[in-house]
Amino acid sequence: MKRPFMTDEHEQLRKSVQKFLQKEAIPYIDEWEKEQQVPRSFWKKAAAQGLIAPSVEEKYGGIGADFGYAVVISEEFEKVASGIGGIGLHNDIVIPYIQSFGSNEQKERWLTKAVTGDMISAIAMTEPGTGSDLAAVRTTAIKKGDRYIINGEKTFITNGFSADFVIVVCKTDPTASPAHKGISLLVMEEGMPGFTRGKKLNKVGQHANDTSELIFEDVSVPAENLLGEEGKGFYYLMEKLQQERLMCSIQSVASVQKMIDITLAYVKERQAFGKRIGDFQNTQFNMAEMQTKATIGQTFVDRLIIEHMQGKNVVDEVSMAKWWTSDLAQDVAIQCMQFHGGYGYMEEYEIARRYRDVAVNSIYAGTNEIMKVIIAKNMGL
Repeated sequence: MKRPFMTDEHEQLRKSVQKFLQKEAIPYIDEWEKEQQVPRSFWKKAAAQGLIAPSVEEKYGGIGADFGYAVVISEEFEKVASGIGGIGLHNDIVIPYIQSFGSNEQKERWLTKAVTGDMISAIAMTEPGTGSDLAAVRTTAIKKGDRYIINGEKTFITNGFSADFVIVVCKTDPTASPAHKGISLLVMEEGMPGFTRGKKLNKVGQHANDTSELIFEDVSVPAENLLGEEGKGFYYLMEKLQQERLMCSIQSVASVQKMIDITLAYVKERQAFGKRIGDFQNTQFNMAEMQTKATIGQTFVDRLIIEHMQGKNVVDEVSMAKWWTSDLAQDVAIQCMQFHGGYGYMEEYEIARRYRDVAVNSIYAGTNEIMKVIIAKNMGL
């Protein structure tokens, strides 16, 4: 089915990304999963192919690519493994904050190295006692002269172990009322005294995606590292969460289709009771239902991609897509594993990894329950 936003240039990019991943990622996924980290050498190779932060303007080293590039790269990376998604976070979630709210000096300082893979980025929102309620963050950044002193902890931070700079969501005015008006974004850089990383967190899935705790103890950050205006951090987050949640939806749909493709190949070969599993009507009905839902999800997400590229506010619809596609991914993972029988429970079968990896889709970027709260509020409830 022709996707309306895809151009010949995007299709050419897709073939190039597939070829690159076939050589540079697929043979090493198991190793990266064990190491719980994608090596920096892979980032550098991806950068050489123009796959790192392609949306960055040419004057800062990027190619000024449209959002369609992000879609293609995200989909192809997801088809290989969710565990290499740290590059997607860098490209499509963190870097846009610098692009939109950074000064020219900040862009020159961080974007030029982010494009080459010399600097890996992260964004630190979640805290041990604060998840989806961003207004309740406790990490503080108190201004003293021309510096901010950061104290607090963050957890579940993707790229947290390898990041060279981190956008920290913090309270520059802990007494602000309402609380969200005291939130600002500060960029913390590797090597600043008082900044430490916890060990890599042992997650259920997405093992190659390094995730860790970040600890700030009197970290002195120059005031020039403030991103945008003081007290505007919450509004910046709300502005960028639309794209973050859309990226989650794109990845969920790509994962759904990959799991269906894996399972389709399996049921065409696997024999039971004297015939292929795919010859049983139950298999055919279930496969047909999964493919129908995958196509519905893809069609909806593609519409949102187009509207997002047009600069439209689709927060409500993106919230719908995020919860629905991530729930679908979990349902499809269960059904596909079931079709694999006992083999689906073995780590050497890809469906087992897929089953583990999609579990978090309904949690990060705002839980699915939060998505439904947003939708309900916009319905007047």
